[in-house]
Amino acid sequence: MTGEGGKSMKIHPTAIIYKGANIAEDVEICPYSIIGENVTMGRGTVIGPFCVIEGRTTIGENCRTFAGAIIGSIPQDLKYKGENSFLKIGNNNVIREYVTINPGTGEGGETVIGDNNLIMAYAHVAHDCHIGNMVIIANAGTLAGHVSIGDKSIVGGLAAIHQFVRVGMLAIIGGCSKVVQDVPPYSTVDGHPTKVYGLNSIGLKRSGIPNESVSSLKRAFRILFHSGLSLSTAFERINSEVEKCPELSILIDFMKTSKRGVGR
Repeated sequence: MTGEGGKSMKIHPTAIIYKGANIAEDVEICPYSIIGENVTMGRGTVIGPFCVIEGRTTIGENCRTFAGAIIGSIPQDLKYKGENSFLKIGNNNVIREYVTINPGTGEGGETVIGDNNLIMAYAHVAHDCHIGNMVIIANAGTLAGHVSIGDKSIVGGLAAIHQFVRVGMLAIIGGCSKVVQDVPPYSTVDGHPTKVYGLNSIGLKRSGIPNESVSSLKRAFRILFHSGLSLSTAFERINSEVEKCPELSILIDFMKTSKRGVGR
């Protein structure tokens, strides 16, 4: 079988590819996997054995799924009545064993996953979630509907995130956590329910955030999460006492726009 450009695809004879599937060149599909008729798949992607890729699902280039992953099956949402909804997965993603990912709910709804993410075994990404780039969701991490995960964040194993929660960029959620409120950017959180314990200093360093910005964030975190001040008073102190930087602006904007609140 050949893909776009006439290059060969490695498709095992036991795999089932429905007519209408758009599969690019150099794709490998392992034994007993099933690819639905509305699936689009970029070149260099490898689909492991016993996987099911269905629905209006687009998978980018150089992705890899492992055994038993089920991607694009209808949402686990009682509101879903068969509308045309979508799942969009970017490039260079690794989706490990038995992961489940659902498309959006409602006409035109979509679940979106960016590039260079690692979703470990048994994790679940529900309908209408938006995951950024370079995110890690550890084993059995569970995202309910409409969850947003910022770039370079880490969701610990067995952590469960409530519907409509936002997780800011470069945040770390401890394993087995119960996340019912928004998680601020650059933070480390843990607990049942979660609360902010401090700044993700290692993640900031690895991401090349300038030392001056890290210092500003440390001062802002002390005021926001360890001073006992109301949010409005904390914002006033930060505005007058903390050196401005782009990262601080992201943090403050996130806090001010939170609809579920932040577990301080």
